Amino acid sequence: MTTALRSRPLFFAAVAAIVMLFLGASSAPSPLYIVYQQMWGFSPTVLTVVFAIYVVGLLGSLLVVGALSDHVGRRPVLVGALLLESLALVLFLLAGNVFVLSVARLLQGVATGAAMTTLGAALVDLEAPHARGRAGLVNSVAPTAGLALGALGTGALVEFGPSPTRFVFALLLAGMGVAAVIVALMPETSARRPGALASLRPVVGVPARLRPEVVPVVPVMIASWALGGLYLSLGPSVAAQLFGLTNHLVGGVVVTLLCGTGSITAFALRNAPAPRLLAPAAAVLGLGTLVTLAGIGLGQIALGLVGTLVAGIGFGAAALATFGTFARIAEPHERGALFAVAFVISYLAFSLPAVAAGFAGTRFGLHVTAEVYALGIVALTAAALVLGLRRRPAPACPQQA
Repeated sequence: MTTALRSRPLFFAAVAAIVMLFLGASSAPSPLYIVYQQMWGFSPTVLTVVFAIYVVGLLGSLLVVGALSDHVGRRPVLVGALLLESLALVLFLLAGNVFVLSVARLLQGVATGAAMTTLGAALVDLEAPHARGRAGLVNSVAPTAGLALGALGTGALVEFGPSPTRFVFALLLAGMGVAAVIVALMPETSARRPGALASLRPVVGVPARLRPEVVPVVPVMIASWALGGLYLSLGPSVAAQLFGLTNHLVGGVVVTLLCGTGSITAFALRNAPAPRLLAPAAAVLGLGTLVTLAGIGLGQIALGLVGTLVAGIGFGAAALATFGTFARIAEPHERGALFAVAFVISYLAFSLPAVAAGFAGTRFGLHVTAEVYALGIVALTAAALVLGLRRRPAPACPQQA
């Protein structure tokens, strides 16, 4: 057995950890938004615009460099993403106004977009022949776990730690340094292919043979990520204004209940076939959203928390169903591009409804906005449930050892 083969499980685990690091960094500002809002006096509209700027950078990155690692290799793209993320974290450390915060979020979005598709493809590349399906599991569990840990850790540091708007970013910057060492030591997993410059042309598309597999999962992707976008952008504000929970740790807990439960669920269901999870995921996500809606309407914190936990179960199952499907059907040369499409859909759903909610929250109030938003998610889960019940999955594509 060669050294490269012996080291593959180690680097598989390391890449999974880097996925969590990037997503943890992306959710870290969420509990801080209220702090920034108090310091600089901006409205919920500005808050969600700052949140959306991150997604603008991320989507632009996905569209331009989403397939680049299929041509130049995984390591060069990851090195660039780590450098850009480190620059963003330095700007967070120095931020003293909304403009610098927005630039930091934009750069962070670009870095995360480049990293996520490349890391997702690298996980499939590094997957051991006897452990097929593990990459789909990690691509489902690691992002949600990273979102949960980033929000919870930041919330705890804001409430109990020193220099709440600085210390967390210093820790994340140190983490990026460790990640850079790992990437430098990691073997290249993707052969260089011609067409790198052509791959930078923004094109979003799914090969015709894969569309019957991809289309049915889109509604549940949109519903789950739209719910995640609401929690990460306005969740702490809803907890503070509608339920009177002003402790900053609560802002992190709100996100963690959804994303952490989702991560645990995806891990618990790791042996379930991804296609069979689509309909149950939609049903549970819709049910949890309805229970949360009832909690908001009645002003019952406990009911809202129960609804969030139930929705988190659907969130995790949906992530496993969707990313498990993409990992199963993509051939090696399609992985970077297909994961780019998956993340484009996910983050459009993650950002656009949240921005609309920010504008609506300023004009109509958070209570009405949260109720209408939740009803929209329930409608999407109903459509996803119908498609999931009618879905007939195609066989998996051949995988490289």
